[in-house]
Amino acid sequence: MRQSCVWVALGLWTAVVTGATIYGAWQGYAGRAFVTLIAVLAFFLAIQILLAAGNLGERWARQVGSHRGVFVAVVPFLAYLIYLLGTNSFAWWRVAIAAAYTLGPVLLVISVVGAKPGALQDYLAMLAIFLPLKLRWLNGLWPYPSARIGYVATVLLAINVALATFLFVRQLDGIGYKIVWGRDPAVSVGFHFTLLAASIIPLGTSLHFIKFDTAVAHWKSLPADAIGIFLLTAWPEELLFRGLLQNSLSRTLSSGTAGWIAASVIFGLTHITNNGVFPNWRYALLAMIAGIFYGRTWRKTYCIFPAAIVHGLVDTTWRLLFRTL
Repeated sequence: MRQSCVWVALGLWTAVVTGATIYGAWQGYAGRAFVTLIAVLAFFLAIQILLAAGNLGERWARQVGSHRGVFVAVVPFLAYLIYLLGTNSFAWWRVAIAAAYTLGPVLLVISVVGAKPGALQDYLAMLAIFLPLKLRWLNGLWPYPSARIGYVATVLLAINVALATFLFVRQLDGIGYKIVWGRDPAVSVGFHFTLLAASIIPLGTSLHFIKFDTAVAHWKSLPADAIGIFLLTAWPEELLFRGLLQNSLSRTLSSGTAGWIAASVIFGLTHITNNGVFPNWRYALLAMIAGIFYGRTWRKTYCIFPAAIVHGLVDTTWRLLFRTL
């Protein structure tokens, strides 16, 4: 199992940013506001991708140290201020909410720096990062140019806040925030995805949750959809639910298996309101089963990247070949 080098990560980042810029220009966006938006989102994406390359995040975190890591936690907030000023969207209520969201988790964990992972403050910080994202409370912080971009920006901001909080300030070990490749990760991805598909497709069909329907496929947009799902859904969820939650629960419960199962159940329950239905037990059950496979992939590799690939493959296959009933 080898780690990806920084140059590969830079290549991926460049491709995504270039594609997004071209698409935005094609949609008619231009001027200072558009340049500012692209610059801020590109910065957030660079942090997300580059810190996972060559073990860069963990090495920098050790060099910076917990106390100086607090200054790192201010960076996402400053980047958001640049967005507000550059897009003429400045409002004090936006500044206050952004400050609370970016710095609140840091203030929660700073009192347990050096303590055993899995303290109450750790879970409160995870909740403070995830809940506003899940409920889309922060989308209004990004008025330019549309609500859709607001969700993308919020996800990227959340990843940056999580990394600043747990990688730099809390210095939580065992997250597995790195991009790896090689025979073992590939075998793990192939095995878990195949077994999960063989389990969840018949179950989802029998529960009348999904139906095979190639008419819903969007082949032309498949590359962009797959990259978007991977970077904005699979990657952040695996960081939170496996790298942070499952990792911490395993310490709290003194059992890797117990932490794995508990995190999978919680992962399933977070989907109980999806599709505008409550309680959506079918979605929650299938998500819990999927979480078991994602969690096992993380346990086998102790890295979020293979788990995120399995997650991304599942969501992309679902979007491409199945219709939700």
